[in-house]
This record gives sequence, structure tokens and C-alpha cells, in this order.
Amino acid sequence: MSATAMPVSGMSPRTKRLLHGAIVPTLLSMAWPNVLVMLAQSSTGLIETWWVSHLGTDALAGMAVVFPGFMMMQMLSGGAMGGGISSAIARALGAGRRDDADALVLHALVINIALGLVFSALFLAFGPALYRAMGAEEGSLAAALRYSNVVFAGTVLVWIMNALASVIRGTGNMWLPSLAVCIGVVLLIPLSPLLIFGWGPVPGFGIAGGGLAVVGTTALTALVLAWYLLAGRSLVRMGWARPRWPLFADILKVGGVGAINTFQTALTVALITSMVGAAAGPDALAGYGTGARLEFLLIPLVFGLGAPLVALVGTNIGAGQPGRALRIALTGGAIAFALTEAVGLAAAAFPGAWLGLFGHDAAMLATGTAYLRLVGPTYGFFGLGLALYFASQGAGRLFWPLVAGLMRMVIAVGGGWIALRLTGSLGWTFAVLGLAITLYGVLLGGVIAAGAWFRPLRR
Repeated sequence: MSATAMPVSGMSPRTKRLLHGAIVPTLLSMAWPNVLVMLAQSSTGLIETWWVSHLGTDALAGMAVVFPGFMMMQMLSGGAMGGGISSAIARALGAGRRDDADALVLHALVINIALGLVFSALFLAFGPALYRAMGAEEGSLAAALRYSNVVFAGTVLVWIMNALASVIRGTGNMWLPSLAVCIGVVLLIPLSPLLIFGWGPVPGFGIAGGGLAVVGTTALTALVLAWYLLAGRSLVRMGWARPRWPLFADILKVGGVGAINTFQTALTVALITSMVGAAAGPDALAGYGTGARLEFLLIPLVFGLGAPLVALVGTNIGAGQPGRALRIALTGGAIAFALTEAVGLAAAAFPGAWLGLFGHDAAMLATGTAYLRLVGPTYGFFGLGLALYFASQGAGRLFWPLVAGLMRMVIAVGGGWIALRLTGSLGWTFAVLGLAITLYGVLLGGVIAAGAWFRPLRR
């Protein structure tokens, strides 16, 4: 594959803009459709949780133990492998390799379908043991399995949808994936309570109905994205291409390392969830799960900035403009810090405004309040680190995000366990979680600003 860049005159207007447009206006104009749609997605997740909370504390605790695994799957398919796909497409277009960019579409689908099937099989087989280990029991375990078996039976559809969306985002087009997701969001808002509680001739499926709504709207979104690519309206086109290992490797070298980082994040939350459930029981588990859900919901918010960062950084790296790529990354990180810190400070100041949406059990509220007051003020560093993780995907340099994520997991889980054993207080455990998040953002921001992406290239 040639690395020779296409002359500027031969580039599409969208690619030219990624390479030469003013950084802040270009980033914000690409990001705000994504941010808007991710906020809409997050809102529907909250609505679903709110409806499920009407089924009782067992149902809420059941969702709390399923949510880390489902969110990990979303992060793997849309953030890790999705970032690898967008990065490969962006770098190919930035270097003028249009044929490779077209061929990457099929390679992306093969990878995501295979991983989706594996992911589905693992959770269907080992879900019960996992949820028991996380503290679910009796009623909460039954609720977790009813929801989990539905969403993970259809999880391959999520992987397909995110593969197609990532291909399109890699070209710099943020509008079409946002529009497709919005269609799914609009349908999910009435469909979720309809299938949970039933109405008229439609029976209520309880907590499983929420899963059915997610699977159905995901399938529709994937169809819209596939139509767009097959119709030839995108800079890249979906069609048959001879499988080539270098193209698989181009996606996997970024997506594979990103997947490890994603496992670290989800495993951290899962282990802390288990720790809380074992120490304080299902009510405290529901409180921590509800509080931590806000942290997870920051991921779609930062993804609104992250997807443009992958395209912008990847295209500039491919075109041989590393200095501009670094300026883009740091600008995006600063914006992400400001957005997520605002959310965290608001949650710390008014924890009841969030937790009261989902229940009024005293133990649930106490645990959730302690978590938000101690961890919420560090959310800005989480947003900074996550934005720079996406930028690193675009650069194809994920060593430092991997190191920072590992450091966060070791401090949060190991330090949190030690704090709990020594003090018996969840408050000290949550304080350690906040410290781990702060160090994660500070480390990643410092090394990338110092030029860590480019040192191996110089050597």
C-alpha cells in the first residue's frame, strides 16, 4: 500500500477541510451533531432505567449488574474497534488510498460480526455466574438474566451498526450516523415502556421488554447505515473486496489495543460493583450502580467529540501533518475536560437530583450520594483522558492510553479493596476511585502533550 499522499486538488472538499480548516470551528462543527445525538441516546438510557425502576429495587439492581457488560460491548464495538475502523479509513483517505478505504468496509464488517458472535456466546453462557459474582441474588439475579439474555442474544446487531457508523465517521461525515441514531432514539422512547408494561393487545414483557426495544431499534439503525453505503452516497463504498491481512491488521492494531483499554475500564467498574455488593448488599449495589451509570453516560458525551478527533487526527497523520494532529488532540481534550467536569460538579453538588429519579430507598440514596460527592469532581479528568484515547486511536498510537488505563484499574480496584478492608467504609473506597481517575487524565494529558506519539517514529 502506497503511503504517497494524494495531491490537494484530487481530494474531496471534506478531506481538505480536515487537513486545512481552522481547528476549533472544524472540530465543533463535526462534534455537535454527535454530542447532540449521544445526549439523546443517554437520555433514552435514563428513561429506560426510570421505567425499570418502577418494577422495584430488584429490577434496578439487576440492571446495575448487566449494565457494565452491555456498556463494555458498546465501548468495544463503537469505541475500540469502531475507533480502529474510523482511524484506518481516515488514514487511507488522508494518504490518497481510495481503493484501500473502500476495501476496509468489508474487512470492518467481518471483524465486528465475528467479535459480536463471540461476545454474545460468552454472556449467554457465563452471564449467571458473572452476575452472582457481582452481588446479584434471587430477585435481582432473575431480573438481570431476563434483561441480559435478550440484549446479548441480539448483540451482533450492535456490532454491525457500530461498524457501519464508524466507516462513515472515518470519512469525516458525522451527520448521517447521527441522523440514523436519532431515528432509533425517537422510536425507543415510546417502544421501551410499551414493551416493558404492555398496552392494549401488546403484552408487557417486564424488564426483558427494555432489551427487546434496544435490539429492535438497533436493527433499524443498522439498515439505514447499510443503505447509505450501498447507495454509493459516501466517500467510501461497501462492496466485495478480496480479503487482505494488511487491511485487517490496519484495523486490529488500533482496535485490538483499544479493546484492552475498554476491558480495563469495564472490568474496573465490574470489580468495584462486586466489592460494593459483597460489602453492603443489594440496596447499596443499586445506589452505586445508579451513581456509576452517570460516569458511564459521560462516555457517549465524550464520544461525540471523540469520533471527530479520530477522523481529524487520523487524516492529518496520514497526510504527514503531525503538529496539527497534536494541536487538534489537545484542543479536543480541553473541551472534553470542561464538559465532563461541569457534569461532575453538578452531580456532586446535587446528588439527590440524579439519584431521586430512580428510587428513594435510604441505603441506595446514601451509597449513591457518597459516590457522586467523592468521584463526581474528578469527572473532568476522565473526560480528558477519554478524549485523548480517541485522538490516540486516530494517530494509531495507543501505548500510553493502555498504560494509563491499567494504572487507573490497579489503583481503583487494589487501592479501593485495601481502603475497604482497613476502614470498612465505602466512602474511602470511592475516594480512591476519584484519585485513580485524576491520575489517569493527568498522566495521559502530560505524555501526549510532551510528544509521546512521535518519539518511536524519530527513533
